Amino acid sequence: MSRLSAAVPPWLAHALRTQRGPVPWSAVVRGALAAGPLLLVAVLSGRTSAGVVAALGAMLAGINDRPGSRRAAVGRLGAPALAGAGGLLVGSYAGQHVGAVTLTLLLTGLGLTAGAVSAVGPVASGAGTQLLVASAIGAGMPLPEPGWQRAILFLGGAGWLLALRLALPTPGATAGDYRFDGERDAVGAVYEAVAALLEAAGGPDAPRRRVALTAALDHAQDALDGPRLRRRAGPAAERRLHDQYAAALPLAEAATALAWAGDPVPARAVQGPRRLAVAVRTGTHTGALPAPARSAPALRALDDALLHAADAFDRGDQGDPGVRGAWGGRCGREDPRGAGQRPHLRRRTTMSLVRTAFGSGGREYGLRVGLCFGAGVAVAQALHHTRWYGSHPHWYWLPATAVFLVKPDLGPLASRVICRAAGTVLGAVAFAGFAALLPRPAGLVALVAVCGALIPVATRHFAAQTAVVTVLVLSLVMVGGEPQASWNRIGETLLACAIVLLVGHLPALGQRGGGVRARLARAAEAAHAYLTHVLDDGTTDDRTGRWALRREAYRSLAEARAVIDVAAAELPALARHAEGTDEVAATLERLVDTTTACAVQLDDTGRLTPRHTGRVAELLDELDGLAEGRADRKILLVRR
Repeated sequence: MSRLSAAVPPWLAHALRTQRGPVPWSAVVRGALAAGPLLLVAVLSGRTSAGVVAALGAMLAGINDRPGSRRAAVGRLGAPALAGAGGLLVGSYAGQHVGAVTLTLLLTGLGLTAGAVSAVGPVASGAGTQLLVASAIGAGMPLPEPGWQRAILFLGGAGWLLALRLALPTPGATAGDYRFDGERDAVGAVYEAVAALLEAAGGPDAPRRRVALTAALDHAQDALDGPRLRRRAGPAAERRLHDQYAAALPLAEAATALAWAGDPVPARAVQGPRRLAVAVRTGTHTGALPAPARSAPALRALDDALLHAADAFDRGDQGDPGVRGAWGGRCGREDPRGAGQRPHLRRRTTMSLVRTAFGSGGREYGLRVGLCFGAGVAVAQALHHTRWYGSHPHWYWLPATAVFLVKPDLGPLASRVICRAAGTVLGAVAFAGFAALLPRPAGLVALVAVCGALIPVATRHFAAQTAVVTVLVLSLVMVGGEPQASWNRIGETLLACAIVLLVGHLPALGQRGGGVRARLARAAEAAHAYLTHVLDDGTTDDRTGRWALRREAYRSLAEARAVIDVAAAELPALARHAEGTDEVAATLERLVDTTTACAVQLDDTGRLTPRHTGRVAELLDELDGLAEGRADRKILLVRR
């Protein structure tokens, strides 16, 4: 794939890229038990249309059913489901009571708002997507149920999948309460990533391993953040997981400082984090950990962090308060049970979320989504009123397709268009064959169940996901009474592709590259806050505050890097607006790495070496040079 990526344009290479990994069997089982059984119950009870709506809710929730902890799944599945129910409610009543022009304006305004909110983050983006898709379905798929019943049925379908997510054990989970297996896997992955970074220290693979460590910490942070799943959810086990994650933070800090130093780490230093990873996942004791050398500040920090981790693992809640309290004082923790400030929590204020949604990135995002969705609604209604669809009144497909295509966080525009067109053609052709061969409705109900099981695997590639979802939706609507319309759906999909390509490349569509600049500005601010804290307050004992700032800096940089990579894979007309931002992000990453090394050095000696101060000054000068002449110089410049 790397040779292919070098031989083809970035936008085409992205379209051909496929994610790899083990088959998520638990998600496959949930998918099989979600939409299909709901539809079967409805058909058997004579409420087929109700089953169609509930199965749509389960299907859309299944698209968001990704690996992670159960507590994280509550927000990841629940928030989009609530937004989808609201969209279905609005679309249903608007489609019944207002004219075509008013409906188009209303849904366009909804698209502007949903697009802007989608810039806040992945959960908000999922909510915005379901809001718009469900509003198009509500307005363009006439059903006998009133709008409020449709919304309840939609929520019921999504809630059924969420209930399966919370109740079913993960295959192979044998350690402790299975409800915490997602958290255990995530925290264990952090210790594995620390070991991998230590192993790569001094070699060319260290930067990539540091990025992998950031991703593991981000995932664990999300896994531990969320609502309690039950009022008495094993507080000892839960505190233990929080303590084990907190114990990984000084290890990650020391490993980053060792990688920054560029010297190979003794092999025995890698064994400790790996044993801790096994202990997290199996719920066993760590036993004796090999003591690394203490010949350098970062090695001494690693040794201290391993001692603290061993205490957090082996003593747990029954540990000696004196020992835990001593480490708590060194780490700035307010009490030995972690009841004070917890560094794993990422809290964003309401004002910061509003600024993200309605800043330059949110405005650009909202304008693109609103115009594409509104244009899709207008064209679909024009075709509907001219009876291009024939005698049936279903026109939801075109605007719903436009929503999935225009979402910038789902990948580059050209890649999405190629994959959506190919997936729809493949899915429609496959469904035409299935519809001709399978008995109705039993065969179509079985096809819905099979497609529901395939969605978690198909999410590895947008074209595969599109093909599976196309077959599932066409099966649902045919069970609900819509005639076979595979070829119409291909035509509508191609129209949606043309709309988003045209609107997406309009020259005056907001401030181009606003999303990239907004993410990069947030990363620069986080890096500056972290650097200021370390250099101005580096001799204090507020390590919890420092770790929180470091986490925010690395996480903001990872988010900025993801947006930059997507922008670089756009067609040249769009990619040019993000030119140079990858260099700024790389320099900020090196600055945060250097800041981490400074923090470890100050902990050990109380003063910085000339190498540390010289590297900080060099990187700040480099940022000055990169920001010089840019229109966004003020937001990209990290002040001294």
